[in-house]
Amino acid sequence: MSMSGTRGARERLVVIGGDAAGMSAASQARRLRGPGELEIVAFERGHFTSFSACGIPYWVGGDVTERDRLIARAPEEHRARDIDVRLRTEVTEIDVAAGRVRARDVDSGEESWTSYDKLVIATGARPVRPDMPGMESPGVHGVQTLDDGQALLDTLARARGGDGRAFRAVVVGAGYIGVEMAEALIKRGYEVTVVNRGREPMSTLDADMGRLVHEAMEGLGITMVNDAEVTKVLTGGTGCVRAVATEDAEYPADVVVLGIGVRPETGLARTAGLPLGAHGGLLTDRAMRVRGHENIWAGGDCVEVLDLVSGQARHVPLGTHANKHGQVIGTNVGGGYATFPGVVGTAVSKVCDLEIARTGLREKDARRVGLQFETVTIESTSRAGYYPGASPMTVKMLAERRTGRLLGVQIVGREGAAKRVDIAAVALTAGMTVEQMTALDLGYAPPFSPVWDPVLVAAREATRKIHGAL
Repeated sequence: MSMSGTRGARERLVVIGGDAAGMSAASQARRLRGPGELEIVAFERGHFTSFSACGIPYWVGGDVTERDRLIARAPEEHRARDIDVRLRTEVTEIDVAAGRVRARDVDSGEESWTSYDKLVIATGARPVRPDMPGMESPGVHGVQTLDDGQALLDTLARARGGDGRAFRAVVVGAGYIGVEMAEALIKRGYEVTVVNRGREPMSTLDADMGRLVHEAMEGLGITMVNDAEVTKVLTGGTGCVRAVATEDAEYPADVVVLGIGVRPETGLARTAGLPLGAHGGLLTDRAMRVRGHENIWAGGDCVEVLDLVSGQARHVPLGTHANKHGQVIGTNVGGGYATFPGVVGTAVSKVCDLEIARTGLREKDARRVGLQFETVTIESTSRAGYYPGASPMTVKMLAERRTGRLLGVQIVGREGAAKRVDIAAVALTAGMTVEQMTALDLGYAPPFSPVWDPVLVAAREATRKIHGAL
């Protein structure tokens, strides 16, 4: 085992993880402090840096035709800015007391220690892979990195040499990734079955709104199997996947994609004795500094964040937050000052032309934190009803009983539906009541919305319901 670079006159920043949070932190720190002041070393176990994991389903589905279009900044670009990016190098240990990390070259197996003055942990999240027979078989894929996406595409290419029958895919789980991957595989010409243990797809929505997604997916030819849990993956004579089994049935598969969700990748942090929360993510202060550790920061999918609506910690693995975390960390490492106050839980997705959006709390979230609330669900259109192209939209809104404070919004509709959730995200962040929302001065013209925007229609109905409950 070798030693890598003892500390000299310059400070050394070590970054573990070369995607959104890690490289945003490295880049921002470099903007604020030149190479003469700060040495930056970034370890990445994969082949790529600064890539869009959110774009992988669209690459698999063929909407994005070139993998490199998902890369915001290649390793060579980071190196040109004096950031020492070391690809295919996995950090295997953090020695907090000595201020150093041990890293292993993935290809050669060689290990070395690198000392640090400041450390950024941006290890991301890993796809949930249940501990059951056959889950490690060839043909079973998680989708979290570009390497994962390439491995899946390689499997799909090999499967094209079949025996003339339809190619079959099973997606396990119906969250954002599961739903998006189901659409991608339909576009690839596969027969797709989604096995989902929930009542309806998209557990980030209430079941009544998830039902709308269910109907849209079946309309695309996707077979939905709800209230079912996978018990094992069955393999054929070659050891490759051939089916997925539940307690009641078997579903043939040439490929299996895991869309069950992700968990924070915090094994290193746990072993190093760093503080973790109830969801397994690292705990930080508002400056994204790991609690109790002056020179260690963490950001991205490996941390827990404050939910501004419920007041509790959550794990919210989204690229938007990861980039913001990186900017905050890089600013603080670079000698400036920045904070990340928290999130309201905004997310959007789509299944073909069906757009899905949510922000704030679901009904069960509100109940879990002891809030009493009223709900309304309204039907409206994306444009003035008489204007060509107007499409239906369903908006569900939760408001706190008595105070009328907005608690959450869910939207399912066609073109023009999803981004309307941003109105609600701003209102949640500002702590507005639904009555205050009814007075928002939103833009109007028939090609863009009805006179009363659908979100404001819901706010108006929620206001009436709150007043009626007083």
